[in-house]
Amino acid sequence: MKRHLVTTSLAVLALGVTAACGSGGDSGKAESSTGPIKVWLSNNPEEIAWGKAMVKEWNDAHSDQKVSAQEIPAGKTSEEVIGAAITAGNAPCLVFNTSPAAVPQFEKQGGLVALDDFKGAKDYIEQRSGDSAEQYQSPDGKYYQIPWKQNPVMIFYNKDMFKKAGLDVDNPPLKTYDQFLATSKKIVDSKAAPAAIAPAPSSEFFQSWFDFYPLYAAESGGKQTIEDGKATFNDEAGKDVWNFWAQMYKDGYTPQEKYDGDSFADKKAAMAVVGPWAIAVYKGKVNWGAVPVPTKEGMDPSEIHTFTDAKNIALYSACKNQKTAWDVLKFATSKEQDGKLLETTGQMPIRSDLPTTYADYFAKNPDYKAFADQASRTVEVPNVPNSVEIWQEIRDNFSSSVIFGKTSVDEAIKAAADKADELAGQS
Repeated sequence: MKRHLVTTSLAVLALGVTAACGSGGDSGKAESSTGPIKVWLSNNPEEIAWGKAMVKEWNDAHSDQKVSAQEIPAGKTSEEVIGAAITAGNAPCLVFNTSPAAVPQFEKQGGLVALDDFKGAKDYIEQRSGDSAEQYQSPDGKYYQIPWKQNPVMIFYNKDMFKKAGLDVDNPPLKTYDQFLATSKKIVDSKAAPAAIAPAPSSEFFQSWFDFYPLYAAESGGKQTIEDGKATFNDEAGKDVWNFWAQMYKDGYTPQEKYDGDSFADKKAAMAVVGPWAIAVYKGKVNWGAVPVPTKEGMDPSEIHTFTDAKNIALYSACKNQKTAWDVLKFATSKEQDGKLLETTGQMPIRSDLPTTYADYFAKNPDYKAFADQASRTVEVPNVPNSVEIWQEIRDNFSSSVIFGKTSVDEAIKAAADKADELAGQS
């Protein structure tokens, strides 16, 4: 299964200039209205298969409230397509591929319905997702998205390459930054792989979710980059993470040039930062293992946080039959359907007690156990105004200092944090 990265451009997210403003749409207009609805699904084969089966089950039991499903229409990005649909007033009722980072802008466009307006919705969301639900609340305290599924990222490593480099393949020395650097040196010096690890060095805002953010979540003990309206990452943990990656680039263990393809699958890099979606992709191609992301001094795996790489479901304000949409949303996120999603895609439903709820699945599929455990300690992108612009500032400064060494880490991280403070304080 291909991981569908968020590739929203700032221009796309500025669509709200021509759209209705304000948080959410007129949710009260159709809260009790039922009837046919349209939904959009992500365009990867596994999720399409799950979505079609889910819709069939619903339709078989609700002949007067038929759901019609299609893949998100083609466009540069799914966020671009959704943003344009909000502007045009023809968005579907539900999108099963809503990026948490795009939610603040979709709200600003008036494109989303506050799910809290439906009776029992807040309790349903918080009971299903547990403590992690709080990360998905908007600044007004409401839920404009339901936490749905995540791909908690870890370090995948190629056991064959590690063996060639003379490294322990069962207990790889990757826990601390010093160990990670020493391991990377052995990989490159032994020519076991051209690169130790190759996160994309490109400038898109979301790339920081696969180098900086997972390690910051771990080193900081689970902080988001913005808390209480202020940037957190200009702290010791943030600087340690930026300096670690700066050393990886400086020593040549991580390439400054983007590789067009999957560097891990193509055996151009011995490691990758990826989630459980990759297990099916690498099966039969790479003899892999997975461990938590490193921390400066090392940490027990049960204490390590990481990035969610989540996609959620939102109810869009153009929907006429919103009561049906809410009922379908609950049906699609039920214990039974979440289990089928897990079976079909290998992605982790954002549910409390995931390993025990689906114990049989994890017993039969032990490769996924570590990810189910990691899923209880994940950090989402902050739900704040100008979310994408903030991440772009982080990326631009990270690129300048960490990847290309043009500015000092201390100078760049302060500039990013100062700009983040400014942007987060705007409406």
